[in-house]
Amino acid sequence: MTKMTKRERVNAALNHQTPDRCPIDVGATTQTGIHASTMYKLRKALGLKEKPIEIQEIYQMLGKMDDDLCQKLETDVVCLQRLSNQLGGTYRNFKPWTMFDGTPVMMPGDFEYTTNAKGDILSYPGGDRTAPPSCIMPKDGCFFDNIFRTEEEFDEDDMHPREDYKDDFKVMTDEEARYIEKEAKRLWEETDYAIFGNLIGMGMGDMSWTAAPHIAHPKGIRFSTEFLEAQLMYPEYLEEVFDMQCETMLKNLEIYRQAVGEKICAVYISGTDLGTQNGPFMSLSTFRELYKPRWKKVNDWVHQNTNWKTWYHTCGSVVSFMDDFIDMGVDCLNPIQTSAAGMDPVMLKEKYGDKLVFWGGGIQTQTTMNSGTPEDCVEEVNRNMDIFNKDGGFVFCTCHNIVANMPIDNVVAAFETAVGHPLR
Repeated sequence: MTKMTKRERVNAALNHQTPDRCPIDVGATTQTGIHASTMYKLRKALGLKEKPIEIQEIYQMLGKMDDDLCQKLETDVVCLQRLSNQLGGTYRNFKPWTMFDGTPVMMPGDFEYTTNAKGDILSYPGGDRTAPPSCIMPKDGCFFDNIFRTEEEFDEDDMHPREDYKDDFKVMTDEEARYIEKEAKRLWEETDYAIFGNLIGMGMGDMSWTAAPHIAHPKGIRFSTEFLEAQLMYPEYLEEVFDMQCETMLKNLEIYRQAVGEKICAVYISGTDLGTQNGPFMSLSTFRELYKPRWKKVNDWVHQNTNWKTWYHTCGSVVSFMDDFIDMGVDCLNPIQTSAAGMDPVMLKEKYGDKLVFWGGGIQTQTTMNSGTPEDCVEEVNRNMDIFNKDGGFVFCTCHNIVANMPIDNVVAAFETAVGHPLR
């Protein structure tokens, strides 16, 4: 087969055609990246220049994939990152910072924090020190987690969803649109990578967003358990919230389309986790009432107005939703958590492989890469690539991000297997 360019390779896979080799993604999305401390060690192991790691995703402390690392791992997809970040700041004016384990990183310039008596790092929404801290990195921890901080309990007899969530969903500013337009043009003209659009914005019920780490004073239903309970107890409240989110997403999609045109291969729509290790978070009827119609409206817009593929992330056992995913217009599914109940690779490929692109499922970071041997990693990567890559429709990446404290020999073994030759 004639050797393909990176873009040709990815587009072939996205259109369920057989590429010259399996396309590889590391760090093109906020769910397929590498934790900064592991990236620092990996760069050293691969003989690359030692340097502070620029943070590309501050919530999970993922590192930016510089071109030398992309070339070494032979990746095919590159990240088109938004300017705004999950903590209410922006990815610019980077400044040096040191993680608990000594990893040197470059943090966004408006990142503001304090250290409490226990040694925990507390960060402020949008760098606003007049607001209560919104996230915490426990002492010796590796990433941030939400601090639930609504100042008053909601009154079920007097609920105002549009008022509670009026600061959550924002139409993209002209400044950010111009930034995205310029960066998309640069990546298109100066590289041959397939460009992945990290728009996000439609993660209905995504627990990393409902807690509002980017908002100074959140109101309404915010706690994760209460939000899940509200699906049954206060569905009208969530319908209003989700309608607001959908309205904003449709406006942002139009702005995004004007900024990037047809330069991107896929667009990140949602990162809402629908599954646990053993089953779904909700019933199929709840999903079909609250989630599916709004996601379908967004997917329909994308398919009617662009050539992009729609990209969804959801962890866990989601096999019960597969037919609905297809019906509502999902093109790419990530991370394919094959260790979860019912997520058998052979079954998934045979039943859904001609309808869904499996963007992930290469190797489990939760189990094999974390606690197995290099030989285990080689075996799992070979097995899953043989299954998922048959007849295209597969982009190789790990099952979720490569987290901190991952054995570097295992990481190297997995990607040496994926690229088909030694990396060092």
